[in-house]
Amino acid sequence: MTERPQGGDVTVFATRSGPVMAAWPSLRRCTLWRQLCRTVPRGSGLHTVRAGCGGESGPALLTTPIFYVNAAPHLGHVYSALLADVQHRYSALCGRDSRLSTGTDEHGIKVQHAAAALGSDPSSFCAAVSQQFRAMFDTMAISYTDFVRTTERRHSHAVCHFWKKLEDRGYIYKGTYQGWYCTSDEAFLSEDQTLERRDGEGNICRVSAESGHQVHWMSEENYMFRLSLLRPKLLAWLQTEPIYPAPFLRIVQQWLEEELPDLSVSRQRSRVSWGIPVPSDPSHTIYVWLDALINYLTVAGFPDQHFSPWGPSTHLLGKDILRFHAIYWPAFLLAAGLPPPKKLLVHSHWTCNGVKMSKSLQNVVDPTECIRRYTRDGLRYFLLRHGSPERDCDFTHHTVCTLLNSELADALGGLLNRCTAHTINPGQCWPYYQGNNVPSAARQDLHRLLGTVRELPELVDHYMSRFQANKALEAIDGSVRCSNAFFQSQAPWKLCKGGEDDKAWGRSVLYLTLESLRLYATLLQPAVPDLAKTIMDRLGVPNGSRTLIGNRFFGATLGDNCCFQGQSLGSECGLLYPRLDAENK
Repeated sequence: MTERPQGGDVTVFATRSGPVMAAWPSLRRCTLWRQLCRTVPRGSGLHTVRAGCGGESGPALLTTPIFYVNAAPHLGHVYSALLADVQHRYSALCGRDSRLSTGTDEHGIKVQHAAAALGSDPSSFCAAVSQQFRAMFDTMAISYTDFVRTTERRHSHAVCHFWKKLEDRGYIYKGTYQGWYCTSDEAFLSEDQTLERRDGEGNICRVSAESGHQVHWMSEENYMFRLSLLRPKLLAWLQTEPIYPAPFLRIVQQWLEEELPDLSVSRQRSRVSWGIPVPSDPSHTIYVWLDALINYLTVAGFPDQHFSPWGPSTHLLGKDILRFHAIYWPAFLLAAGLPPPKKLLVHSHWTCNGVKMSKSLQNVVDPTECIRRYTRDGLRYFLLRHGSPERDCDFTHHTVCTLLNSELADALGGLLNRCTAHTINPGQCWPYYQGNNVPSAARQDLHRLLGTVRELPELVDHYMSRFQANKALEAIDGSVRCSNAFFQSQAPWKLCKGGEDDKAWGRSVLYLTLESLRLYATLLQPAVPDLAKTIMDRLGVPNGSRTLIGNRFFGATLGDNCCFQGQSLGSECGLLYPRLDAENK
């Protein structure tokens, strides 16, 4: 991510908790900051760094998986898209040039069967379900810049060109595949990747050890990909540690401890007709995963010679498709003479009341119903805040209500309502900060508040760069609670009734709280864009001051040249987020 323009050197205050807080150069001229600096003990780590936002420069392509159209979108699809969206929006907040692609995977035998079961032709079936995904992502405010469908002509062109490239480089040959095939996963499996179980009728059957779906023995003449030759290069790629979080990297390293068998990359067209024909042999259909993975090149403009600046870059995916993205996809790219993915950001799954979601159990969470209950931003916040990429997370309506009431309605909404109330802020404006009259009894509380809010942007950036949006939101919530505690301890509703010094300090308290809210709203935009906009509209923050690019919080505003001092607040917005009833319908 690019550096903030005009950032310059910043002073960094190392806090007890470890992360640092940045103070802009103009802050050093502030009397209060100089006073606070004198209270810092020796050896606390006061030093100078260069201000940045994310550490990387240059354009980037961020992708979701393309979603299989054999069924309507569910909560897992929404979560994948949302995790990618918050990364994309955060890049924009920092001024980094990026694109976000998503789309639908529309070929393969499962789609063929699903369409037939509904008495529909595959093309019409795919168009209808693909539109459901697009509509859901639009409803959830997923800020994609490209929506790709594998039935598009541009994609077919990219796939055929890529196939010929693999063929020309000697990585494709015709052979006989014999082994286990899982139709549900569209995956070829080795003996070690399967195990025996009893089906619902008590009969012994073989299933995928990873997904639990039934597998069948298959033997047919197919085109094969020389995956076995790519193991050394894949191991070298893993040395760059491209997979986050780390536990998933270790899983892939374990997979590559064994030799890799060559991979079947076609099916006979007599068995799978709904797909892209092999360019040199139309009696075969290109394997659906090879077809689908190339969507990342399609959105990057492949095979146009100018596609390379955009990727392949960063792919976000669920853990159930890790093997395809961490072994097959980089192998395909390396075989074609292209760079492997820069990063794979992997997330775990959602359960419902501790049980895996399943149509048969009728416990699949409907995103549309959740939006009706909790609003779009409410659902976005819960999934991002409660979800964790490293582990499976549980969805219950009680948990949703408890978290949203505590963090959005009470902590954040309550703080906004209190500092914009007419009884405390009768002028409905940003008061002037007067840092020379801080009561001695308030200095410790002020020191704690400033320490928390000044470290927050760097802390959020730290977590976002490590694919930990949940921890970034946890840090913001912790800071919101610190602001509430400061506001409560200083009691500006009492100060406004005291002498001139009390009134001046009361105005400063109000100013500090409003500035805290401006910071929180700015940082919350990637997660809850509508709620963040409501806060900044209420604070009267101009549109040009709503990014992290050249934006200064506290460091500049505690000096004499604050553009917000004396500025009017925006119109009243009512409750930021209404409290929820756990039993609401």
